Amino acid sequence: MNQSHLTYLSSPAWAEALRTEVLPWLRQAADLGDDVLEIGPGPGLTTDLLLELTAASAGKVTAVEIDPVLAGRLRTRLGDGSAEVIHGDALDVPLEPGRFSAATCFSMLHHMPSPDAQDRLFARLYEVLRPGATLLGIDSVDSDLIRRGHLDDTYVPVDPDTLPGRLRAAGFSEPTVSRTGGYLFRFTARKPRG
Repeated sequence: MNQSHLTYLSSPAWAEALRTEVLPWLRQAADLGDDVLEIGPGPGLTTDLLLELTAASAGKVTAVEIDPVLAGRLRTRLGDGSAEVIHGDALDVPLEPGRFSAATCFSMLHHMPSPDAQDRLFARLYEVLRPGATLLGIDSVDSDLIRRGHLDDTYVPVDPDTLPGRLRAAGFSEPTVSRTGGYLFRFTARKPRG
């Protein structure tokens, strides 16, 4: 992730966008349950939202971050043990099949190196979710502005129009994709109960 993008993802502006655009949607979209997996938390402002949402139910949050510096900083910042921070690639890090009550991906899919890697992540998330659990996420709508923000950075945009089919191919049911009216789209899908 380039420095300007990382700076934005650590900023009060991004924190406010998450609080006003993402948090209300998360509260409505699904019950996160007691054991939430977050893929690619970066600086962890999204992890803060998940901790807020799971606090009432004494739920757990596990965040998997591929960047060793970001993982270390987040682990230090959350030194109270409120979340488990794992440094590693979500495609390879050991995670128990059928464990998680929800999985989240916030503005990180476009940082994966290829559509194939994105699809392998969807399949991996399907594997580690419980039956009936929900996958929730947001990502960027491809635009010149977003591309400029990712100069010298990995940027593989996700086409929101093809995402439902890709999620179904990974085994998920009930995929939904909606644009927020701005530069983001959000999505959900459910692992079938049986």
